[in-house]
Amino acid sequence: MKINWGTAVVIAFVCFISFIMYFVISMSTNKKYDHDLVVEDYYGQELEFQHDIDKEEHSKTLSTNITWKKTKDGIQITFPKNLDYKNIEGKVFLYRPSNKQLDFETPISLSNHNLLIPDKRLLDGRWNLKIDWKYNTNSYLYKKEINY
Repeated sequence: MKINWGTAVVIAFVCFISFIMYFVISMSTNKKYDHDLVVEDYYGQELEFQHDIDKEEHSKTLSTNITWKKTKDGIQITFPKNLDYKNIEGKVFLYRPSNKQLDFETPISLSNHNLLIPDKRLLDGRWNLKIDWKYNTNSYLYKKEINY
């Protein structure tokens, strides 16, 4: 049986479309390739973005900003020493880009200028650290990508 060039082009198109459809279906049904949005309420948080920018700019006016370091017990977050730690309130949010089940939020409760995030809650790898805090009437925001 002889196949002319028109039939060959049609067969090539059908094979190409089948190939593409196979990958589309396998990518959409396989849980291994399931990726979520960064946050559930993406558009709502986008509206709050300007407030975050203002808080970050305000934190640049501090004489010393928040610092963090990895210790054997976990992550130690140190707030500025020139501020009264009793008036610091807010929350620490750790976001894991690779797995949203590992994300967690901790309220800031200080007994000195240090806050410890325990090692048992953290896995090795990349984390986004976001500290939204308030001192007296001023709001501040600290963001950092860290490798634990």
